Amino acid sequence: MRRTPLSRAFLAIAFLACSSSSGGSAPPTPLVFPAMGSLSAKSGAGSFRFGAATAATQIEDQNTATDWYVWTEPMAQGGLGKGAAFVGDAVMGYAKAIDDVALLKQLGVDSYRFSMEWARIEPKQGMIDETALQHYSDLLDALKAAHIRPLVTLHHFSNPAWLDGPADPACGGNDQVLCGIGSTQGGAAAVQAFADHAKLLAQRFGDRVDEWGTVNEPINYLLAAYGVAQFPPGKYLVLSQSDLLGKFVPVVRDYLRAHVAMYQALKQYDTVDADGDGIAADVGMSLATLEWVAAYDNQPSTDPADVSGQQRVTDLFNHMWVDALEKGAFDPNLDQSWSEPQPTWKGAIDWLGVQYYERAGVMGNRSTKPALFPPPVSVTPCEPPLDFGACLPPLDPTFCVPIMNYEYDPQGLYGILDDLGHRWPKLPLVVTEAGIQTDVGDRRAENVVRTLEQIARARTAGVDVRGYYHWSLMDNFEWANGFAPHFGLFHVVDHTSYARQPTNGATVFSQITAKRTVTTDLRTQYGGTGPLTPDPKAGPGPLCH
Repeated sequence: MRRTPLSRAFLAIAFLACSSSSGGSAPPTPLVFPAMGSLSAKSGAGSFRFGAATAATQIEDQNTATDWYVWTEPMAQGGLGKGAAFVGDAVMGYAKAIDDVALLKQLGVDSYRFSMEWARIEPKQGMIDETALQHYSDLLDALKAAHIRPLVTLHHFSNPAWLDGPADPACGGNDQVLCGIGSTQGGAAAVQAFADHAKLLAQRFGDRVDEWGTVNEPINYLLAAYGVAQFPPGKYLVLSQSDLLGKFVPVVRDYLRAHVAMYQALKQYDTVDADGDGIAADVGMSLATLEWVAAYDNQPSTDPADVSGQQRVTDLFNHMWVDALEKGAFDPNLDQSWSEPQPTWKGAIDWLGVQYYERAGVMGNRSTKPALFPPPVSVTPCEPPLDFGACLPPLDPTFCVPIMNYEYDPQGLYGILDDLGHRWPKLPLVVTEAGIQTDVGDRRAENVVRTLEQIARARTAGVDVRGYYHWSLMDNFEWANGFAPHFGLFHVVDHTSYARQPTNGATVFSQITAKRTVTTDLRTQYGGTGPLTPDPKAGPGPLCH
């Protein structure tokens, strides 16, 4: 339930009066968070959960059937040799899964967001591995014993190799591969495979899992996997307007169909209300949301072309997916026309995951500048190391995030939550990922505290935000960037012992969860909107790359 305008105004004044500031102002007051509740039921309004997140491919060993294993395995060993590193045994998250529950207990979290590896459960189409299902069943039992609620993601950037094989991105007649979403050969079969996977998990684990996420960061995943070939299956589909509309848009449509098919399967086959909130299956998705800023010649811009470009990209990343489900329609021309009715999609979302890491510039189409997105989008985002004028100087040099080549603006999360909360006021939000790449413990602690400050600010303004999951529980395999980026609350010391070592972020997070409070001392030391603790890996220069 959303607060009245009068109560929102009163609470906003109260928040501003107690927020961190400089000079001789009074110290910031503590931020107190209530107990965990339902993700989407009315009874959960005002509740809050603390959590940590991982994804199966990024942490698990013995995962040879996934497309990422084939994609990154060295050519000398029979793989494709793509990406910055071979995923290999990642950080031994499969062998150490039960042991790692102790890390969650150490953090004092309410919930753990993780994925169950589809390729491990179904390494060949129609062949179910009961050993893998038993492993995940044991993990669920361990979480239940630790009083930690599971939030299970069904599709987090990885596929069984049989769904859309990266060894043959053109799908040249291999009858062991479905050819994937968006394809005329196998798109419908791929969507059905997503639904069958959801049905299986609902039937096997619905007695212990009520909270499900279907897809993770759809636009990031689809652009990387089907747009510019950075992820498997390695397809280039956005090189021209005809490619964008004729080849990439069908992939987007099928991925939305897959979400709806999984949503419906989970609703049908998860019939046990495991957490007692009156909802047996609470189903949502998580979006990659960026703080997009109109830019030109490396400065913020008010030119209508750039402002229009900023809005188009914001719609593509932050709005299009939920708009389609709210409207029961699809936008095949990416022009906000919503000309294709899809009535079975309407309402197929219970909660929305918001994932925030960066502030980025975007420039409208100019005849003298290249557009990285072809028409009808026709914009150039900041995409280091490419810079045609859209990359902005950071608001503060310490906001630059080394290795990832982007800027973390602590206040950006508030603007996104406020936008989404007012766009869809009946849809509960939860921050399913927020974090920072660093080996500096105080920077991670600052990220934790400042994320919670901005969430509290949004909640005070009346936005229904019901939780925060830090990315990530531990250092892991960061997709095309390999193992160099470190996002973990726990640092993986080496790839021999795979020992987990708590960072200062873990220490501060556990202090917060113990009292469900960001204290005055923690806010004074780590909070606010000023500079972060410098990262010695940050390079020179005015931009983040």
